[in-house]
Amino acid sequence: METELVIIGGSAGSLQVIIELIRNLDADLSFSIVLVVHRKAQSVSILPSLLQQYSKIEVIEIEDKTEIEINKIYIAPADYHLLFDDKTNVSLDRSEKLHFSRPSIDIAFSSAGEVFGDKLLAVLLSGANSDGVEGLQHIKKNGGKIWIQNPDTAQVDYMPRQAAERVRFNQLITSENLPIQLNELNKNNKL
Repeated sequence: METELVIIGGSAGSLQVIIELIRNLDADLSFSIVLVVHRKAQSVSILPSLLQQYSKIEVIEIEDKTEIEINKIYIAPADYHLLFDDKTNVSLDRSEKLHFSRPSIDIAFSSAGEVFGDKLLAVLLSGANSDGVEGLQHIKKNGGKIWIQNPDTAQVDYMPRQAAERVRFNQLITSENLPIQLNELNKNNKL
């Protein structure tokens, strides 16, 4: 079963894991990656340029109606919820915060789960609240795969621990094996 989208959610303690992932990813991905990371709203976002320094592939901050393409990494902008219109188009939304967060991992995960079904892999990383847990449950219900950062290896374990306790996941991952596993998934996608 081919994966078309990898969506990664994280909060406090997830940035270093994301940098290590991007640094070690293959340069020719057969899927898109979307990052939904809690961060402060700023007039100028430095996260895309920071991540681009470590990436072999293009890193793009999503704008309303951005077209999602394979072999690119997309970042949900601060202070907007991310919604998938279909497999190639996304929308941004400024509705109320969920779990004190905008973008909400739950909203993005649930929306991606509806659109991609069993072609979706969701990864939940380190964080200090339970955002993402309900979204993972929705993804599971729609046939998607779920990887959760092992709470014992997370810098802030609350988010992955809540997910591991409340969601039927496919795999616990560490920051070291996440890029290895995604590169393996990429190779298997191409067979």
